Amino acid sequence: MDKSDVELMLVQAWLIWHQQNRVVYGGKFLEPGWLNKRAAELLEEFQQSQDNLQADDVLGPPRQVLQNAEMSWQPPPQSVYKLNYDAAVFADNASSGFSAVIRNSCGEVMAAMTAKGPAVQCSEEAKLLACRKAMEFAIDAGFTVLIVEGDSVNATKSIASGKDNQSAIGHVVGDIRHLMGALEWISVSCTKRIGNRVAHELARYAQHVISDLYWMEEVPSVAIESVNSDASLI
Repeated sequence: MDKSDVELMLVQAWLIWHQQNRVVYGGKFLEPGWLNKRAAELLEEFQQSQDNLQADDVLGPPRQVLQNAEMSWQPPPQSVYKLNYDAAVFADNASSGFSAVIRNSCGEVMAAMTAKGPAVQCSEEAKLLACRKAMEFAIDAGFTVLIVEGDSVNATKSIASGKDNQSAIGHVVGDIRHLMGALEWISVSCTKRIGNRVAHELARYAQHVISDLYWMEEVPSVAIESVNSDASLI
């Protein structure tokens, strides 16, 4: 067994351990194919980082920054992934929908998710719940260097602010900030709806699902056109 095989085996072992803990604490089981693919990606990312500068030299220290994004979806820098999230409110059946899509600097989908959520009191609550769900998904999938982007100014300000949130949804904000602490590097940004359309379509798609759905390196047909359109603008 050569060095690369040993390294891959160690990464796979870590992911299996991580998956065990995830299931024990109430998470959902990810398909073995997903875990194997993610192990290879993590190893490749590590090897690339050894050939280049360390992430802290390229990106700077971990930070939480409220940024003004361009109108269209903007790709992250190399070695960084962008996590877009969104929420939809379904008043007819007293529920909501959450979504997440993770893409690389080429606009390629790494992973995506859609989930049915509870009834909410306001759109900001829905957006914050979606952000929490999206970050849990990204961390569970092994992504730790992220730009987290939504299309709600109020939700983004709540997340990026260093102040305690004393509102009725302050505990959700606290959960999100706690999840941020699990990341190696993070930047929080806000975009227009057109820059978040893939996540928007996935959130609307949640109206038709019963349980959480996950995709690896693809999205359902309702979002393919928007993914391709975003990538074509890079």
